[in-house]
Parts: sequence; C-alpha cells; structure tokens
Amino acid sequence: MDYTHTSTETLLAALIGADATEARYEGRLRPLFEANRDRADDDLVPLLVARELVKRWLAEAIRGQEVFASPEAVKQFLQLAFAGQSYESFVVLYLDAQHRLIEAEEPFRGTLTQTAVYPREIVKRALHWNAAAVLFAHNHPSGAAEPSRADEHLTASLKTALALIDVRVLDHFVIAGSAVVSFAERGLL
Repeated sequence: MDYTHTSTETLLAALIGADATEARYEGRLRPLFEANRDRADDDLVPLLVARELVKRWLAEAIRGQEVFASPEAVKQFLQLAFAGQSYESFVVLYLDAQHRLIEAEEPFRGTLTQTAVYPREIVKRALHWNAAAVLFAHNHPSGAAEPSRADEHLTASLKTALALIDVRVLDHFVIAGSAVVSFAERGLL
C-alpha cells in the first residue's frame, strides 16, 4: 500500500492508536520521536521502536559505503542515535581504509552536562575493529550544539593518541536536537 498521500494523523493513529494521537500530536512529529527512552509512556513505545528501526536502517545505508559519499545520511543517523537522550553520550564510528563504516559504538555515557571519555579505550576499540579512520560524535542535551573548549581539547587528545596507531580522525560532530556542528567544517581538526 502507498502511504504517500495518507495524513500524518492517520499514519500516527495506525502506529500508536487514535486516542494517543489525539492526546499527543500537536502538529510536529519531532517531540514524539524524541521522547525520553527512560520515561516514555506505553503509548509512545511503538514510536521509540520505529525510531530504533529507522536508526538501524540509516546505519545499513551508510555501512559498506564511503561515509562522505552521503554526509547527510551520517548526520541523520547521528541525530537519531542521540534523539531523546537526557544524558550526554559519546559515539565512535569506526571506518575502514575506504572510509566505509565498520561499526558504530557508544562506548561512553555520562550525565546531563558531561561524559568521561578515555582515549585508551578508543585506541583499543580501533585496534579491535582494525579501523583506519574514525568519526566522533557526542550530544549536548542542553540544546546548544556549540563545541566547548573541553570538546576541542578531548578531540585533540584523541587525535594524538590515535595517530600513534595510524588511525585518522576525520571529524567530530556535536549534536543538539536538529542542530549538528562539524569540527572539520569549522576547521577545528
């Protein structure tokens, strides 16, 4: 069946029910899909499942192809990966020599305002995946996507540590809702 011309309300009702749609949908889908995973009401569980499926679909889309062939797909994947998180976390995308995705991992999870990241652990995982390059990403649940001085310092430390084993750091993204800031685009690498 083609759902292209079906209203958003109808599609949402098919997924979470008419009552939940009427109670929760206010003309925008983002707040529904960014619901906090830890405190979601039962009627939002299908949306969280759908979000996870879309995230995995985007991971499949970027796995096996050069990530820079579709930078928007990478950004969308990262936005979904961090959607609804009330805590800061750090994600690493391990890439092969052709910059194709090998694996995406969330090795560190923190609090509302910070995450402890250990370069030694990133180096170990890069060796485990036999990565030639990496992309870093972390979120700012506060809503401001601007990199902090601590973010810049961490990126420099990780870049130095990974250079010792010939793994290139290609970018570091800071995600805050729909805002994405790239260190590479800002000249911070």
